[in-house]
Amino acid sequence: MGRVVLVTGVARHLGSALVRELNDAPDVDRVIGVDVVAPRSDLGRAEFVRADIRNPIIAKVIGAAEVDTVVHLSVTSGPPGTGGRAAMKELNVIGTMQLLAACQKAPSLRRLVVKSSTAVYGASPGDPAMFTEGTQPKVAPRSGFAKDAAEVEAYVRGFVRRRSDVDTTVLRFANIIGAGIDSPVTGLFGLPVVPTILGYDARLQFVHPTDALAVLRRAATEAHRGTYNVAGDGILLLSQAARRAGKPTLPVAGLAAKVAGQFLRRGGLNLSPELISLLTHGRAVDTTKLKTEFGYTPTYSTAAAFEEFLAEVSPGPGLGLVTTLVNRAGSANE
Repeated sequence: MGRVVLVTGVARHLGSALVRELNDAPDVDRVIGVDVVAPRSDLGRAEFVRADIRNPIIAKVIGAAEVDTVVHLSVTSGPPGTGGRAAMKELNVIGTMQLLAACQKAPSLRRLVVKSSTAVYGASPGDPAMFTEGTQPKVAPRSGFAKDAAEVEAYVRGFVRRRSDVDTTVLRFANIIGAGIDSPVTGLFGLPVVPTILGYDARLQFVHPTDALAVLRRAATEAHRGTYNVAGDGILLLSQAARRAGKPTLPVAGLAAKVAGQFLRRGGLNLSPELISLLTHGRAVDTTKLKTEFGYTPTYSTAAAFEEFLAEVSPGPGLGLVTTLVNRAGSANE
């Protein structure tokens, strides 16, 4: 008998792409995709189950199908649908708690893969040049997606203690950037003007979707216990990224960053406090463990992933929004 794999978050680009990858895996007999809304792209031979992981019904889905592998991709950096921050936290944290409770009770479960983020390290002036998997953040995330990801990992550690028989893998991805990926960072570079923090030039790392999918597929089909940083080699300074994108920058400071965030949210971009921290202090992670223990070296560097993203980026909000942003940010700086 081949494996039965359940993937959460299949309405998003990465989730649906992973399902199609797993359809072709020789040792996978059945793939089940779960989300609250139907995916926009075809899942091939995989089954789709419309279910909310915040509901205990997910335990029935896992039990009835005798799922042996769960890949959890529903931890998201943006609010679901038209929901706000409260809905986002509920999906990320409460959803994960319900899913882990279902996994804990499933006798068939042998493998759990959780998509996390390098955001768990935070972004502060006292950070090391490179975070390894064992590095503790100097300043723990206090809000937003970063805090959600840290809480999710804490619940996963509790699960590992209770189900030591399950191969559990936590993948801390740097910002995934590419066609079809919708995130605060991809939205940032879709703007006609890129906001920056006055006096700072943040270090950024990116992951190409091809590498993200390859790592997820290996984690789902091979035994890789532990936590791994996933990022393309090298870094880009924010100023370098803006130049490569051919975009002017708008340096803002203090209150102006918050004012900018309010107006950018009206244009669909969430310039959250955690994104402001990233644009101020930046963040870089060491991927030695990914290469030596996990056995995967990303094919795209940070710079190459960003260049490919630029070739397909869609226009951001109109210049009217940016003009308003510039004027208001300038007033706040005075």
